[in-house]
Amino acid sequence: MRLLITGGAGFIGSHIADKAIVKGWDVAVLDNLVSGRRENIPSSAKFFECDIRDNSAIEQAFASFKPTAVSHQAAQASVAVSVREPQMDAEVNIIGSLNILTACVAHNVDSLVFASTGGAIYGEVPPGVRAGVDFSPVPISPYACSKFSVEKYLECFRIAHGLKYTILRYANVYGPRQDPHGEAGVVAIFCNRILAAESILINAKRDIGDAGCIRDYVFIEDVAGANIAALQGSIPDPILNVGTGQETTTRQLAEILQRETGKTVEMKPHDKRAGDIERSLLDADRLIKLQGSLVNIDDGLKQTVRWFRQRLNAS
Repeated sequence: MRLLITGGAGFIGSHIADKAIVKGWDVAVLDNLVSGRRENIPSSAKFFECDIRDNSAIEQAFASFKPTAVSHQAAQASVAVSVREPQMDAEVNIIGSLNILTACVAHNVDSLVFASTGGAIYGEVPPGVRAGVDFSPVPISPYACSKFSVEKYLECFRIAHGLKYTILRYANVYGPRQDPHGEAGVVAIFCNRILAAESILINAKRDIGDAGCIRDYVFIEDVAGANIAALQGSIPDPILNVGTGQETTTRQLAEILQRETGKTVEMKPHDKRAGDIERSLLDADRLIKLQGSLVNIDDGLKQTVRWFRQRLNAS
């Protein structure tokens, strides 16, 4: 297989690249290095430094590498940024994705895996409910809207051009290599601050001082594994949730991380963030049936803390 990974220098994409290389696949990474890191790119992978909004550069990369499969991970991935800059979010996530889809058709790519969002696309998930793929999407942020739009474009491309695809709707992904700076994932931010003995913010679910939003946290190894399975054709579903079906509040997450680090820091109550969903939980039964048992949050956070501690000690 000749696999091109957009966003392959980033958190999720680089883990997919590692697994693909272990399998002996030829791998190319396409990334603009705005949030991705050059050191994340495997030495044996071909690298194209370009932005998915640059259609000419995308065409050149596809013509040069001639991929048989594409893993489309590149995205503007922050809900908060999408609320502030909806036009930019759409340019990256919709127009950029259309550039990738068009190139896949033009270069006869056999299959495409698209990184969508289960954490945002379903909207508010009521208490006692886990959102399955048949749960009607109610995107309430520009980020969720852009991801859902690309899902619909994929169906159009399948009908019009025969493009084969798998949509993976991610829960809240965490693990080694996640960026702790800017508006990154909360696990990475908390790890970095707790290890540095700095206070952390507990953004409210609804009212300041509550336990924070409820999320489904899924470990990076399970996410990368689902991507490899989809690329191999081992996932027959056109859309699959990639989560755990287990809910965790922001405060619970902070408490587990403090236990794993052996450090106690101040947890400051904070306002609810614009665009944040109060409760997001995925039905992961199908993923578990296809992939087997998943990494539980205690083990996943233990591995994540170990990586962040090693990174801190090496700096």
